Amino acid sequence: MSTKVMVIGASSGIGEALVKEFSRHDCIVGMTARRIELLEKIQKQLNTKSYIKYMDLTKPEASMMVFNELVREMGGVDIVIINSGVGRGGETLLWEDERPVIDVNVTGFTAMAVAATTYFVKQKKGHIVGMSSIAAIRAYGMAPAYGASKSFVSSYLRGLRHKFARQGFKDIYVTEIRPGFVRTPMTEGRPMFWTATPEKAAQQIYTAVAKRRKHAYITKRWTLIAWVLKIVPDFVYNRL
Repeated sequence: MSTKVMVIGASSGIGEALVKEFSRHDCIVGMTARRIELLEKIQKQLNTKSYIKYMDLTKPEASMMVFNELVREMGGVDIVIINSGVGRGGETLLWEDERPVIDVNVTGFTAMAVAATTYFVKQKKGHIVGMSSIAAIRAYGMAPAYGASKSFVSSYLRGLRHKFARQGFKDIYVTEIRPGFVRTPMTEGRPMFWTATPEKAAQQIYTAVAKRRKHAYITKRWTLIAWVLKIVPDFVYNRL
């Protein structure tokens, strides 16, 4: 029986690449995003059965209803990947930049995590995959809300893992993905050496999910960068 995977935030970048990667491994895929026309284009490129739904995570209650509708249409789901994310920032701190980040990365993420948890607890098995970031490790002044939101994602996923362990759900898994720079509109202008293609990121994420890892840095070189970020003193970090 084919594994059924839902990718929330699948219209471009890592999300699109993940849909194609899981489909390449014969998985049935469900996709959500606001840009439904892009999902339709992706759907035509897949060799496995797929489903698409419009979802706007700035409307969490409606998004939870869409989640449940998609699960029913797919006839169940085994893996839920919460990929949607917004990243904004600049020299000037603006509420109009900060609020969408919180709405999507914190409130929207939590709504999807709750929906996935509720479903998996009922069936007593499943796998939740959350997209955090290298930015979760240390605050970054150019985008404080983004880093804080990803710290929230990381902490929330660890909390879910603890909850499932305490409640005896041995067949519900949680994987935290921490990407570094991936070539998307959010990383324009970054040196090419530090950025990976969405396709390479998706391949490594697929492997991490297939092996049911608790967390994974994407790409692997960011494991070293993460270690440096954790130990570098403030007077050095503040100059970066």
